[in-house]
Amino acid sequence: MYSSLTPSLLDGYAWPGEKEMNVACGQFAVTPDWQTNARTCITLMAQAAQRHASLLVLPEALLARDDNDPQLSVKSAQRLDGGFIQRLCEESRHNTLTTVLTVHVPSSDGRAVNTLVVLRGGKIIAQYAKLHLYDAFNMRESAYVDAGASEPPLIEVEGMKVGLMTCYDLRFPELALSLALRGAELLVLPAAWVRGPLKEQHWATLLSARALDTTCYIIAAGECGNKNIGQSRVIDPQGVTLAAAAEEPALILAEVARERVMQTREKLPVLRNRRFAPPRLL
Repeated sequence: MYSSLTPSLLDGYAWPGEKEMNVACGQFAVTPDWQTNARTCITLMAQAAQRHASLLVLPEALLARDDNDPQLSVKSAQRLDGGFIQRLCEESRHNTLTTVLTVHVPSSDGRAVNTLVVLRGGKIIAQYAKLHLYDAFNMRESAYVDAGASEPPLIEVEGMKVGLMTCYDLRFPELALSLALRGAELLVLPAAWVRGPLKEQHWATLLSARALDTTCYIIAAGECGNKNIGQSRVIDPQGVTLAAAAEEPALILAEVARERVMQTREKLPVLRNRRFAPPRLL
C-alpha cells in the first residue's frame, strides 16, 4: 500500500566521519473511522522502524476526516489517554522510533485543541497546541478550535535538536526562526494542506523558504485525499528536496546529518548575521 522513495538527490550527501540519521514521512487519506486511521498509523510506524528510521512524521488531524463534514475531526476529538493515542503508544514500545503527529483533543463546549504529539518508547514525550489557526482561504479553524498560547518545545532525536510546527504555522517565518534561534537543526511539520489555486506552489515554496530562513532541515508530512494535497517533503538546510511524495499514500525516507546543518551555517550564516530580534508570542 505504501511506497518508499529514495531519490538520487541523496547521492553524495555524506561527508567523511559524518553520522547520518534516517527520517521518514508517512502520508495517507484519513478516513471517518479513528480505529482504521490508528491501524494505518501503526503500519507506517512499523514500516519506518523496519527501514531503520529514527524519526517519523505523520500528517495533521488524524482521528477522523469526512469531506462532507469538515468538523468531524473536532467532533471525534479524544483525550490523549484515549484509544487512538494509546494504540500508537503500544506500537511505540516495540522500537526506538520517535513519531510526530497531531490530533484534536477536547477543550470545552464542543471545541477542541489541535495538538501535536511526540511519541517515543510507548510514551508521550512532548506536545504542542497549534498557535496559528487556519482562518484563511474562506476557512475558519478558529470557529471550533482553540489556539495554543505557548511556543513549541524542542526535542532531541539522535543528537539533533528538533523544533515542532503544525501546518498553517509554515506561513509564519517568525515561529520557524524562533525555533532555530533556540537551537533547532530540524523542523517537523504535520499538515493537512488544502487544495486550491496556487496552493501546491505555496506549499513547495514555503517549505524551501523556511529551510533557507533557518538553515534547518524540514520534514513535512501532508494528508492526502480528495481535499488535501499530500506532497510530503524532506528539505535540506539549503532548500534542496531530498525526498518527495505525490498525491497518493506513501512512506518516504531520507538521510539527514547535523554536519550538513553546521556546514550550511558556516557558509550561509543568516542566523548570526541577523539585525532584527524575532517577534515574541503575544
